[in-house]
Amino acid sequence: MRLLLVGTMPANAGNLSHDLRDHGFEVSVVDTGTALLATSVLADLVVLALDLPDLDGLEVCRRLRARSRVPIVGVSARDSELDRVLGLQAGLDDYVSGPVRPSELAAVIDAVLRRVRRPASEPSAAAETVVHGSLRIGLRNREVRIGARQIAVTPKEFDLLALLASEPGRVFTRRRIMSEVWRDSSGRGTRTIDTHVRTLRAKLGAHSWVVNVPGIGFRLGG
Repeated sequence: MRLLLVGTMPANAGNLSHDLRDHGFEVSVVDTGTALLATSVLADLVVLALDLPDLDGLEVCRRLRARSRVPIVGVSARDSELDRVLGLQAGLDDYVSGPVRPSELAAVIDAVLRRVRRPASEPSAAAETVVHGSLRIGLRNREVRIGARQIAVTPKEFDLLALLASEPGRVFTRRRIMSEVWRDSSGRGTRTIDTHVRTLRAKLGAHSWVVNVPGIGFRLGG
């Protein structure tokens, strides 16, 4: 898998690009947001340092996302919930706070790539679209619409919404959501789920689409 590292990473001691190559990735590096935006992205995934020397990292993410569907993992020394929310709203597929451990970053990259790959077998025609009131979820093209309005969602936001929509009346536990959307069965990740629910509600235009069931998890609303 080809990675493009953009900017200086807040990594632990060592050469991050070298360590990622040891994990089996092909790695290219550019130093600035300007350099990234000036060239075609020939990579399977972009690792974007949000503290760039020339441009605001979130603006670079928004501009890249406007022209490309390439997965983007943001890396920053900042670790507040607001920083994570702003990153996800800008189009990041995941957010890693520094100093970055190469093994942790490699695991996040693997997880993002698994989520964005289409399954080998396409859904049947009958299962291509899930309709719930005005909400339409295209499983084949991974599109989300409310009425005629298309909603731009990240791969993880889509997977979360599609999971809830697979059984509209069911409450999905946090553990199951982490297991099926993030491939993490540890039971941790409460803040990760809450952050994605918050950004997904904002994009859908109402809190009622994703209903919190206190102490249990979430279900699809309307």
